[in-house]
Amino acid sequence: MEFTEEQIKRYARHIILPEVGGKGQERLLSSKVLLIGAGGLGAPCGYYLGAAGIGTLGIVDFDTVDLSNLQRQIWHGTADVGRYKVDSASDSIARINPDVSVITYKEKIDSKNIKDLIKDYDVIIDATDNFPTRYLINDACYFMRKPLVYGSLFRFDGQATVFLPGEGPCYRCLFPAPPPVGLVPSCQESGVLGVLPGIIGAIQANEAIKIILGVGKTLNGRLLIYDALDMRFTEMKLRKDKACPLCGENPSVFDLIDYENFCDVRN
Repeated sequence: MEFTEEQIKRYARHIILPEVGGKGQERLLSSKVLLIGAGGLGAPCGYYLGAAGIGTLGIVDFDTVDLSNLQRQIWHGTADVGRYKVDSASDSIARINPDVSVITYKEKIDSKNIKDLIKDYDVIIDATDNFPTRYLINDACYFMRKPLVYGSLFRFDGQATVFLPGEGPCYRCLFPAPPPVGLVPSCQESGVLGVLPGIIGAIQANEAIKIILGVGKTLNGRLLIYDALDMRFTEMKLRKDKACPLCGENPSVFDLIDYENFCDVRN
């Protein structure tokens, strides 16, 4: 592709990087990334993906903006309270970069629609905040061989990793099955430091960009843990679990399950 003069100025700091250059920026502009969750993690992650020039950014979220979101969900403002999060997010990306085509999905993902949602995207980002959805995203990405960038938050702690189907462990290698409902408190119940999503969400954006460019070493096979109170990063090695119910030697999960319903039945 041939850059316009405006694009040369906009992406100048990328283009002069040998690891990116013009070809890399072209790759970003032709890429498609699906961001599942337009909240705390989704906001900083989406901001940086938009600024980087991701050509197509899909955003999935069925929720509306609440006043309590504004302490951390930085692409929503006071005037957006009551609006769909995806609409507010789309407006924010449009203000940053007109090159980005934003596709919004005002729906809750489930076993019936997730394959259709992710099929046309190059990288999937899990910016959700509940276990049932994380398992569903993980399983769908594994079955459809989609790179998955994962992030999670709890109080002052955050985690991030990358799952590349066929090239490393999956989320179930780490946590084989969803915990019982109510065992792990939500952010609403336990709280979360407002700046924490910005740090983890930026890491997720960084990993997605590296996957698209094919540069650097991703977090595949490594779990990055961040402690905001002690300002400390810890890295844990993740290995593929031979007993994993999804990607192990004798799998028992062969299709998608609506894990929210599954957890409710068990409890």
